[in-house]
Amino acid sequence: MKKRIMKAAAPVIVLTLGFGAVQLMSASKPAPEKKVEEQRPVSLVYTEARQEAVHLAVTTQGEVRAHTEIELTPEVSGRIISVASSFAEGAGFESGETLIQLDDSDYRLAFARAEAGVAQAEVLLLQAQAAAQIKRQQWLELNPNKQPSPLQVNKPQVLEAEANLRSAKAELANAKLNLARTKIRLPFRGRVASRDIGIGQYVTPSTVLGRVFATDRVEIRLPLTDSQLLELNLPMGFEAGDKNSGPAVTLSAQIGQRQHSWQGRIVRTQAAVDQQTRLIYAVAEVEDPYGAGASDGAPLAVGLFVTAEAESEQEQQAVVVPRSALRSADKVYVVDENDELNIRTVDVLSTSQNRVVLAGGIADGERVVTSTVANAVDGMKVQPITHLARN
Repeated sequence: MKKRIMKAAAPVIVLTLGFGAVQLMSASKPAPEKKVEEQRPVSLVYTEARQEAVHLAVTTQGEVRAHTEIELTPEVSGRIISVASSFAEGAGFESGETLIQLDDSDYRLAFARAEAGVAQAEVLLLQAQAAAQIKRQQWLELNPNKQPSPLQVNKPQVLEAEANLRSAKAELANAKLNLARTKIRLPFRGRVASRDIGIGQYVTPSTVLGRVFATDRVEIRLPLTDSQLLELNLPMGFEAGDKNSGPAVTLSAQIGQRQHSWQGRIVRTQAAVDQQTRLIYAVAEVEDPYGAGASDGAPLAVGLFVTAEAESEQEQQAVVVPRSALRSADKVYVVDENDELNIRTVDVLSTSQNRVVLAGGIADGERVVTSTVANAVDGMKVQPITHLARN
C-alpha cells in the first residue's frame, strides 16, 4: 500500500522540484538593461521670408459684359430687300457698314419732290424780291423825301417767300435723311448677338431687327470687400482720368485645355455699397478684346466668367512668404536658431495663388516652413532638410 502511494506521488514531486528550480534560476538572472530611445526630429522643408517693395493684389471674379449693347431698330418703315452676310449671329461688322437695306423707292420719290419744292420756292422768292424792288423804285420816284411802309414795297411777300424757301429746304433735308435711313448702319465696330428678321419682311420703327454689341472694349464688374478696396488704395466713387490710369487687372479663364489671360484696368468704382451683398463693385475694362487684346487668338468674349487679380498702384514694404507657408488663416511655422518649431500668428495683408504678403509677425530672413507638418507642437525639435536660397 505504501509502495502504491509513493509510486503515485513521484511524478508530482518531480514536477514541483523542476518548477522550483526554474524559478530559482530566473530569480538569479540579472535584469535586462533598459534603453531609452531618443525622439527623432521631424524633417521639413523651409525657405526664408523676404522683405521687399510690393504692390498689393486682390483676387475676385466677374462676368464679361459689352460696353455698348443695343436692340437694333429702323428709323423708317419699308420692306427689307437685302441683308449683309455680316448681320448674322456671331458675325462681326465694321463701323458704317450697311447691314440692312430697305426698299427706298418711295423715299427717292419724296426726295425728288422735295428738290422740286426747293426750286419752286427759290423762283417765288426771286419774283417777290424783284416785285419789291420795282415797288421801291416807283415809290421813290413819286415820293423822293418820304420812306415807304413795308406793305407799300411788298416786304411781307418777300418774307413769306423766304420762309417758304426755308421750309422747302427743311423738307429736302428730311427727305434726304429718310433716304439715307433706308441703309441701316451703326457708328461702331461690333458683333451680332441675335438676328430677328429676314429678306422680304416689312418693318416699322418699332420692329426689333436684332441685338448687337460693340467690340471696341468690354467691361467686367468685380465685387470687392471694403478691405480689398483698401488694399487697392481705391476710394468709393473712383474714376480713372484716362485709359492708362487705374489699377492693372489680369483676367484669366480656362478655355478648352488651355488657360488664357487678358490685361485690363479698373476704370471706376461704385459710389454706394450694394444693399444685398454689402459689397462695392469695381468696373474693369479691356480694350479691343476681339483683336489686339485677345490672348493667343482667344478673345475675351462677352458672357465669359473670369478670375481677376487686381494690383494696387501704390508700392509699400512688406514681408513676402510662399502661399504654402500659411496655415489656417493667420498661422505660419518658423524654425528658430535652435531648430525648434515656433507657431506664429501673422498679420496678412494680401494672398494670391503663389504668395502671401504680411504686415507683421515674421521678420526678414526668418525660416518659414513650406512642407506639411503633422501634429505640429510649439517648441518641438525639427530637422530642416532643404534650404531654398533667397532671390
